[in-house]
Amino acid sequence: MVAALQSFHLTTAGWLIVAACALLIGINKTGLNGVAMLTVPLMAAVFGGRDSTGVILLMFLVGDVYAVTYYHQHAQWRYLVKLLPWSLAGIVLGVLVGKHISELQFRQLLAVVIIAGVVLMVVQEIRGKPIQVPETWWMGALLGIASGFTSMVGNVAFAIMSLYLLSMKLPKNSFIGTAAWFFFIVNVMKLPFHIFVWHTISAGPLALDLIMTPVIIAGALLGVTMVRRIPEKPYRIIIICATAAAAVKLIF
Repeated sequence: MVAALQSFHLTTAGWLIVAACALLIGINKTGLNGVAMLTVPLMAAVFGGRDSTGVILLMFLVGDVYAVTYYHQHAQWRYLVKLLPWSLAGIVLGVLVGKHISELQFRQLLAVVIIAGVVLMVVQEIRGKPIQVPETWWMGALLGIASGFTSMVGNVAFAIMSLYLLSMKLPKNSFIGTAAWFFFIVNVMKLPFHIFVWHTISAGPLALDLIMTPVIIAGALLGVTMVRRIPEKPYRIIIICATAAAAVKLIF
């Protein structure tokens, strides 16, 4: 395990960033939705654009297991059945695009995907209510492909999934439960591509994820408390601004 971790050549600052991201991923899974978007550009700065997606995926899966365990009974499967086949198509598209571009191009694509997600979040903040999405097969297909692609390329499909589920006017627990199952299934589907095609998951990321698992769980427990005490609007504005700034930094 030590040799696998040493392969990353992390500095003290790098370790602190990874730990902070693990904490934020845990917090994200227990109610402070959107905060995990900030971890994507931060981890890309430490590991590189493509390699960071494998490291983050393993951390997300730990949080997904917690979320599914807690909210599994609230999932609305009819929405998942509409999206998941199309999401797989989006994942395959993301794999093909990501495999045939350079690291710089990948970082730039990652930045564009993140900024697009931020724009969606800003629009919803300004409107004060979710954007209405037609409940048609083609819209489900479009959003499914988009969520699969953005999830594969940057692990940032939350904004798109949030747009879809909020427009369906799901109750709070149903929203969380449905999203939890969606991301768990999508992240599991992505694993073979990361392992056998992109080669971004190996002994190093697995060892790092094992070490960071207690931090992710601590973040999940902390998130429960923070949700009660932090006003949601100021928090969301801070996250949106920080994520946008970090994404722009990836381009240069």
